[in-house]
Amino acid sequence: MRVSLALSFSLTKYLIKNRLLFKKRFPLVLMLEVTHLCNLACEGCGRILEYHDTMREMLSVGECMQAIHECPTPVVTITGGEPLMHPEIDKIISGVIKEKRHVYLCTNGILLVDTLKKLKPDKYLNINVHIDGLAETHDKIAGKGIFDRATNAIREAKKAGFKVCTNTTIFKNTSEKEIMELFSFLQGLGVDGMLVSPGYGFEHNENEIFLCQKEIEERFGFIYGISKKYKILNSPLYLKFLKGERTLKCTPWGNPTRNYSGWKSPCYLITNTHYKTFDEYMKQTDWEKYQEGRDPRCENCMMHCGFEPTVVLEGGKRLSDIYEMAKWGLS
Repeated sequence: MRVSLALSFSLTKYLIKNRLLFKKRFPLVLMLEVTHLCNLACEGCGRILEYHDTMREMLSVGECMQAIHECPTPVVTITGGEPLMHPEIDKIISGVIKEKRHVYLCTNGILLVDTLKKLKPDKYLNINVHIDGLAETHDKIAGKGIFDRATNAIREAKKAGFKVCTNTTIFKNTSEKEIMELFSFLQGLGVDGMLVSPGYGFEHNENEIFLCQKEIEERFGFIYGISKKYKILNSPLYLKFLKGERTLKCTPWGNPTRNYSGWKSPCYLITNTHYKTFDEYMKQTDWEKYQEGRDPRCENCMMHCGFEPTVVLEGGKRLSDIYEMAKWGLS
């Protein structure tokens, strides 16, 4: 994923430290699910079913800080559910920033305008708003009027001086024309970057809107082709993987998830169990099974949470990759 110079420095220092310690496996991004409460019921969301019994439970500020101390990644993604429904979300964000971790705050945008009053722009803070298409498409997935509320929140956040990026899931019926129109629209709002994800069927949500591997490869050849025109955050090597040009093994421990139930194993997308500590999660998960994709639930997964870490960890093995990543990073 494209990163700022400050994050690039933090990430490089973190990678060097772990390499010098000869660590075989170490995470890059901590996914902190502070709550699974949500003010939407989006088509394609698996969390509503998976965490039905603990939907109203939340991590305390202290538990969040304990998690980032157990898992000292340079990046912390604060997510949910809708994390802005947590009554102390401002304290969680400020606590993580005080530790000089780069925060990506994921939100559907509905509560963002009010929350901005409790936050301050910071070089460590990035707001990530989920936009799954133009108004008709996004509202069909998320609910009537949500597109306008989310994009208005982006305008207000940019006006207040915050760094804002977006995350768009590409589903089976998403057309190339709409993707280009959406990217042009978002760039016109002044967003700092756009992350694109293939629609993946979580184990708790089988739905015909999701893409199989062949469909992902067909669709993302187009995304790679326009990635130089728009502020696409996905790395070119990951996009090449999505269009079937490169082979990458998954790095399932790259984005560990901590939520109310514990450390989610094996990865952000599928669940076998939850461990009490990060150390137990790393030592007791059968990583080779998931890295090789032998679990049937991994069959159509090409998600960035599993494969962008592979790009970061292996991107220096070819001179051509180093050149392409450097050129992309500076563009």
